[in-house]
Amino acid sequence: MCSSQALPYPTLFGAEFLSLEASLVSNYSKYVSEWYYMNHHSVNVTNLSFCNVSIAYTHPGQNDSVNVQVWLPLDTWNGRMQGIGGGGWQAGLFTLSYLGMTGAIGEGYVAVSTDGGHSSAEPSDWALLSPGNVDLYAIQNFASVSLNDAAIIGKSITQSFYGQPPKYSYWSGCSQGGRQGLMLAQRYPTAYDGIVASAPAINWAEFSTAGYYPQLIMALLGEYPLPCELDAITAAAISACDGDDGVTDGLISDPESCDFDPFTLVGTSINCSDTGSRVHISKVAAIAANASWTGARSSNGSFLWYGVEKGAAFTGSTAWTNTECSRNGTCIGAPLSLSTDWIRLFVEKDPSFQFANMTREEFDHIFHAAVQQFTSIIGTNDPDLSEFRKSGGKMLTYHGLADETIYPGGTRHYYNAVTAMDPDVHSFYRLFEVPGVEHCFGGSGPYPSNIFDAMVAWVEEGTVPDNLTVQFTDKAGVKNSRILCPYPQKTRYDGKGDPTSADSFFCSD
Repeated sequence: MCSSQALPYPTLFGAEFLSLEASLVSNYSKYVSEWYYMNHHSVNVTNLSFCNVSIAYTHPGQNDSVNVQVWLPLDTWNGRMQGIGGGGWQAGLFTLSYLGMTGAIGEGYVAVSTDGGHSSAEPSDWALLSPGNVDLYAIQNFASVSLNDAAIIGKSITQSFYGQPPKYSYWSGCSQGGRQGLMLAQRYPTAYDGIVASAPAINWAEFSTAGYYPQLIMALLGEYPLPCELDAITAAAISACDGDDGVTDGLISDPESCDFDPFTLVGTSINCSDTGSRVHISKVAAIAANASWTGARSSNGSFLWYGVEKGAAFTGSTAWTNTECSRNGTCIGAPLSLSTDWIRLFVEKDPSFQFANMTREEFDHIFHAAVQQFTSIIGTNDPDLSEFRKSGGKMLTYHGLADETIYPGGTRHYYNAVTAMDPDVHSFYRLFEVPGVEHCFGGSGPYPSNIFDAMVAWVEEGTVPDNLTVQFTDKAGVKNSRILCPYPQKTRYDGKGDPTSADSFFCSD
């Protein structure tokens, strides 16, 4: 059955198929960590045989070529299909997607993923048809169309291979994959029965543009702090607000209530690993931290977008406020390419666009242009989920409160907008905010590796996820269990029980 001749092409309106290849993969073994099979527990795949169906197609007139892979377990199919999301500028079919697909077939799912029409992680390879002209079909494929196409293709190939369609179809993704999940719920409400859309890169134009704001502020000051200064401010904020929830565990559970002022640290002497000496925390470090926390503001001081929460890292390769310094302490800005590529290629449409000497007014213009031109294409922030709800769909999202890349405030903003349209949103969509967890995973907080299983139980058994029980090891090396409460509820300590036990916590409005 695993042959190109035995499998007919799917029916996909608006598409023309270019090729279909099926190959048998036998005795496949691989361990997939929970960090790479996002939203899941770790899976140890052992001696598994599956059929890899690779399909290429085009949308006539668009000069595109989209690739989809469907992996079908031979003897262990559980009757379900799982779509696996992408990351960064890749829709799928890259290293992380393949690991996710491996985990999925290891659990018995048919796995499906799409490259969205391009295989490059660099948008400079596909964003522009020519200087001044964005390839709108390419970004449309990436943002939305290819996602529904893949769901249709996956279900069709499953039907042809097993003689029956999947009983349930699910989506799992984080970051770009989280945005994809929300896009599916918004525009293609019948594509999947259940969706886990974690740390979603929604409000794309806002957060991608706003990410450059801390770098702009430092550039306008003509000064850049040492990373150790920024790290010291993060540590001080955690120390100041850690106990606000009644438990000292190295986590800020409610960053909105944390009123720590970074300017109180100016002049404080610290040991700096960057220079191997003691340095004093500078005013520019406090300014940069404050700009990162308050989020982007216009030249007249009005709100543009959210910033990172207190407790999130300012430094590192995935943080917006990062700087790079020589051993003598001379520092420069290190903006993320996610924002600079976005502004340069999509908003300015000019690969040679220079950021030097940008003014606040120019940033205002760029921000407005980004929102104006791209919200309808890739914004993924339509709060009307009524069709998804009517179809019986269920969706869960988690967002780490120490996320250094995608702002939890944006996800909170979206959930509030959905709630305003449908006060009964909890009946089909729930958001969990996770203290201490960085972008998708990592950090000192409890990674919710059971969220996908909770979503499946909600869809198939009607088990409502009133909370999620999670585990983590605190800064003292002590193992803790805790509950996560669905937003807007907050997790509270009862003040008397064992603070390392989930039984000592409750959800409070």
